[in-house]
Formats: sequence, C-alpha cells, structure tokens
Amino acid sequence: MPGVKAVVSLIVGITLARLLWQWVTGTALPWIGDHPWWTGFACLSLVLLTAALLDRPRRGGYQLMYGEDAAADDAEPDQLTYRMRDLVAMTPTAFEEACAELLVRDGFLHASRVGGAGDLGADVVAWDGESRKLVLQCKHYARPVGSKEVQTFNGTARPEHNAHHPIMIGLSGFTQPATEFAVRHGIILLGRPELKRWAHGKHLCDIIEAEALE
Repeated sequence: MPGVKAVVSLIVGITLARLLWQWVTGTALPWIGDHPWWTGFACLSLVLLTAALLDRPRRGGYQLMYGEDAAADDAEPDQLTYRMRDLVAMTPTAFEEACAELLVRDGFLHASRVGGAGDLGADVVAWDGESRKLVLQCKHYARPVGSKEVQTFNGTARPEHNAHHPIMIGLSGFTQPATEFAVRHGIILLGRPELKRWAHGKHLCDIIEAEALE
C-alpha cells in the first residue's frame, strides 16, 4: 500500500542517513553495536522496500509488452489472459491446458483436457450453455498445420466425439489447402491471429462469429 511504503521509506531514509553520518564521524560501528534492533529493522525494511520496487513493474498494468503482445485487446482487470510468447514457450500439454482454462474463463461448462494416447484427435472438450459439445484439437507446431491433419480431425471430431463445434487451433496457423478443406467441412480454425485475440481476452464465440462473417 502507498501509505505503508511511504512510512517504510521514511524510516529507512532516516536510519541510513544517521548511519552515514555516524560513518563519516567515525562512530558507525559502535553505534551499530549499541543499536542492534534499529540496525536489523533498517536492513529488513530496506529489503522489503527493494522487493516492492522490483515487483511493481509486474502489477497494476505497468507491464510493458512488445511485438504481438503490444496489440493486445483490453481485458478485464481480473480476467485470465496469456501473452503469445508465453503460449509459444509452453509444452504441447501445457498449451492444451491453457486452452481449457480459456474455455472456463469464457463460461463454457465442464472444460477439461482429455488429450493423450488414444484420444482420437480430442485434446480439450467442453459444452456451451445449450449443452452443445466443443471438441478442440490444439496444434502447438512451429509450422502451419496442413490439410492432412485437418482431414484426420474431421474424421473423428463428429463421428467419434459427437462434436457440435469441432475446433482446431494452430499456434502457427494453417496452410491454404487446410483452410479450404475446413471451410468445406465445417471445421472451425483458430490460427495465430484468432488465438492471439482469444488469449488476450476476447470471447471465443465473438471470434468465431467474426470469422464466419468474413
């Protein structure tokens, strides 16, 4: 809190100034020996103040963002968001978990990561308010997702998982043939631009609707 920090700063300043004066006059060490509690309090206060100042850039919206993250959509103060560079640095499993958490943030029900051996293309599942099932396949690739992978997902999303909304997420986007196949078969694709808007606070439904209108 600003008031507490101000008081601590004042105490530290006064104590350090006194220590400096004692040092200049050659009596610092005896003074420290005679006042161990004051010396300890000054050191502890200095550590706490330094920690508070170092922590400040990460709080209250002071964090600077560059590149893709500099164009982040405004999010609610307590809303879950991810920076793109954080998503890129994740493992594929952590990326799937992040997508599940974003679904929870957007109000989808029973969102959970189910990806793993034998998942038949379903990495994350959830349900909307009308009990319609979302099935997400999350591709944490350094390259665009190709048409073959979208075709494989198309073969399992609805027949195997009863997906009402089959959604494929490509961290590095999709090839043109993959995009064309998805359009023909009703597969929802979220490439890097769409993923960025979702991660930065945009509701998934708003992104899907905007893509459908384009």
